[in-house]
Amino acid sequence: MQRRTFLEWTRHGLGATALATLLSEDRSLASNNASSAFGSQVRPRQRVKRAIQICLVGGMSHVDTFDYKPALSKLHGRAVRSEKKPEVFFDSIGLLRESDWTFRKRCQSGLWISDLFPHLARMADDLTVIRSMHSDSASHTPALFLSNSGFASNGFPSLGSWLSYGLGNEADSLPTYVVLPDNQGTPNGGASNWSTGFLPARHQGVVLKSGNQTVPDLFPDKSVPKDADAFTRRLIDLINQQQLVDNPQDKQLHARIRSYELAAKMQTSIPEVGNLSQEPSYIRKLYGLDDDTTSDGARRCLLARRLLERGVRFIQIFSGGPLQGKPRTSWDGHESTIRNHTNQAQRIDRPVAGLLQDLKQRGLLEDTLVLFTTEFGRTPFSQGSQDRVSPGRDHNPKGFSVWMAGGGLQPGIAYGETDEIGWKAAQNKVSWHDFHATVLHLFGIDHEKMTFYHNGIKRRLTNVHGQIVREILA
Repeated sequence: MQRRTFLEWTRHGLGATALATLLSEDRSLASNNASSAFGSQVRPRQRVKRAIQICLVGGMSHVDTFDYKPALSKLHGRAVRSEKKPEVFFDSIGLLRESDWTFRKRCQSGLWISDLFPHLARMADDLTVIRSMHSDSASHTPALFLSNSGFASNGFPSLGSWLSYGLGNEADSLPTYVVLPDNQGTPNGGASNWSTGFLPARHQGVVLKSGNQTVPDLFPDKSVPKDADAFTRRLIDLINQQQLVDNPQDKQLHARIRSYELAAKMQTSIPEVGNLSQEPSYIRKLYGLDDDTTSDGARRCLLARRLLERGVRFIQIFSGGPLQGKPRTSWDGHESTIRNHTNQAQRIDRPVAGLLQDLKQRGLLEDTLVLFTTEFGRTPFSQGSQDRVSPGRDHNPKGFSVWMAGGGLQPGIAYGETDEIGWKAAQNKVSWHDFHATVLHLFGIDHEKMTFYHNGIKRRLTNVHGQIVREILA
């Protein structure tokens, strides 16, 4: 066989190099599920099996969404009173300004939610809102890293990677950890947000698309003769097996072979799970699949539900992604919060509410965790001069809101408070380490005991911090 012919056959996408049919099925399953980091230790009761995280990139304004501050209406247009100058990202402190949306008490729980999220507001009785989050960074990229990995720099495993490492997968034909980026662009920091860091490479988040081609290059771009394809697979298997003999401790090699195994199986599983045409019309309407404004968010939320049903452990849906030259294709409402947040909320409000309702009606919400997070909030004062109230808000890591929903939580409650104007977390403060510790607890994992030895340190998701927020647990 000529080298040119070999390369021509092997270059046609992941399918040509997939090894699942060649490598032992038992070995594949063992590799996929042998990542328990706990041994025989006693673990907390597992309340959830899977999770979806909707990650709002850019910084959602809590005082315009889930943290009602009536004092802002009374103080609108006044200067901020503080013993020292407030620390803000752009050092541009304007006057206090009221919310751009009306807040109302929702459903039987009476949770305060603004009119920015009319569909989510109808699901208020299923939400567990944390209004006292705070972060250590006011800069997008490190703040996003912190919310995903517990560290403000890259190189550390994300929450999804830790869950993959600790619990393994429930399916052998789909990834454990799936990422669904916004079609507007990728988040700040790109793939570092779903990095496996120092954990084995197989725990990396796998990016899927919401369009017609869910996985690029999964299939050859032209047909390959069956005999030639089989010969190529056998040859690559022989090469890999020899490399394994020569380099038995090469983790990257093991991960690469595992990725080929998974890719081969995905040639069967992905077309089926990605075929949204199988969904009935009422489900399409529930998610807003046929509406131009909500179609992208609807596709990703509906795909997420289908992936969960088939055993995927953790799914991350990003809302907003700054395109080059267009930084406001995210929740970063510096110039005009009302214009920016209206555009972004309209894209996900109906799909995310539809996802919650769909999970609930299928009984999946009982053992599924839904997370709705953002890297930080926005300031209660406007960004700009002291001469007028400008329409934008600056970054605010000192106090902001997130919510959770699903198994093991008290629904329809709000936990923690910011101060009178919504500037700083004031009561029952929650850090990202606390948040991550609570998520792991719901999965039946003690955040202090799931560790990975790296460079002389027993690393963990919560570093050396973290307290479980037990007051929100059922």
